Amino acid sequence: MSLTSNQQYALKKFIKGLEVHRGRHTELVSVYVPSGYDMNKVINHLSQEQGTASNIKSSSTKKNVIDALEKMIQHLRLYKRTPENGLAVFSGNVAEREGQQDFKVWSVEPPVPLKTRIYRCDKEFQLDLLRVMLESKEIYGLIVMDRREANIALLKGKAIIPLVSSHSYVPGKFKAGGQSAARFARLREGAAKDFYKKIAEYVKEQFLGMAELKGIIVGGPGPTKYEFVDGGYITTEVKNKIIAIKDISYTDQFGLQELLDKSQDVLASEEVTSEKKIMNRFLQLLSTKPLMVSYGEAEVGKNLKNGTVEVLLLSEALDDEQIDGFETTAKEFSTDVRIISIETREGQQLKDIGKVAAILRYEVH
Repeated sequence: MSLTSNQQYALKKFIKGLEVHRGRHTELVSVYVPSGYDMNKVINHLSQEQGTASNIKSSSTKKNVIDALEKMIQHLRLYKRTPENGLAVFSGNVAEREGQQDFKVWSVEPPVPLKTRIYRCDKEFQLDLLRVMLESKEIYGLIVMDRREANIALLKGKAIIPLVSSHSYVPGKFKAGGQSAARFARLREGAAKDFYKKIAEYVKEQFLGMAELKGIIVGGPGPTKYEFVDGGYITTEVKNKIIAIKDISYTDQFGLQELLDKSQDVLASEEVTSEKKIMNRFLQLLSTKPLMVSYGEAEVGKNLKNGTVEVLLLSEALDDEQIDGFETTAKEFSTDVRIISIETREGQQLKDIGKVAAILRYEVH
């Protein structure tokens, strides 16, 4: 699952706020509660860890760990049940000077379900599991093939990750002496079918049940790819994931890259997210009904405070304080806030016109 820009921004901000803290010893506590896990079990476990921490030799470290755990336990008691996606909780003494005390606790329900349970005391908060969520990418399957060779790969972001390479035993087009043309043709067809079955099995092994797989693109020279796709070799669940079949010249690693190059139209149409759609709506209104939109910090800020903004568009190029300020005002008027990345053409356009824009509830003269 890919995160929306709003989710990415919120998670980046949370991580950024925690990674600046360092403990003098292994006294900063990180706990990850998996989705569906009993919160009471977590609380009981942390209470047991308080008892274990009493054995720590350093009195200051012992106190910091026990107090951090107590702060966390009190925080977790506020939850009647574990949030749907689980919970990541962090606690510790973050005072800048040694000997002082400033115990804080932070928690976040992650944008995707947590599957790992973690309890860790360290000199820094354990944030890798959250960082991995930011790296989530759309995943596509790539298949390039002819009767002699097939390569199966994953497209993750812009990276091609090879999975399987296979060569067939289909004879060449020219028969050996003494064989009838009909018999030779039957041998070729039989070997081709065996090859298709083998590739279909590889495809099933790699892609069946891959929840994050968004689609499969098949490519190759000539009619082979259609014989493979339409010949009943591929299990229905996997076949339903095929979103395009492309003509390409190669079937090796160059073929995978060629397939990627020739599939930009497909990938672009598949990647039309709510972010791109809302930006296109803004740009369309800008050209057809300019009184229904505004842009630039000053103008949008005025409309926001007047309660006339339906959707607020904020570029991720803004700093955190600016975004927080706009979001606070937007909440007062139930304005929908969208954080727009700068990775798309539309996102760059928003950045170029002042990083802030709005779709209004009605025309403002």
